[in-house]
Amino acid sequence: MNTDPGDRDGRRPPGGLEAAILTALREAGRSLTPGQVRDLVAPDGGLSYSAVVTTLIRLHKKQAVTRRREGRSHRYGALVDPADLVAQRMTALLQAEPDRSGVLRRFVDDLAAEDEQLLRRLLDDATE
Repeated sequence: MNTDPGDRDGRRPPGGLEAAILTALREAGRSLTPGQVRDLVAPDGGLSYSAVVTTLIRLHKKQAVTRRREGRSHRYGALVDPADLVAQRMTALLQAEPDRSGVLRRFVDDLAAEDEQLLRRLLDDATE
């Protein structure tokens, strides 16, 4: 079981395992086998090999990791960072919504003041 403080009932937040795996791959700086990824993400043994493989396959389908065959297994390397993956999910959710203006309005309304200021700076920088 994962003991991260942000966990709810011992479960990772949505996308948490994907983010942890991408972080491990990026920090390793080289491609890794699923077993090596599991050892980095959950050194206490609280994560199954099959959960890692399933997540790596999903990340590969999302074009977030590379995959190359090595013997009977594969090695994986990071192509994006966790923030890229979250941004892709946010974009997909927004594109699926017919009332995009309403969604964005509520999103901005719910932001903490500090995050709203950051978003405004990023938007200003993007238009310059």
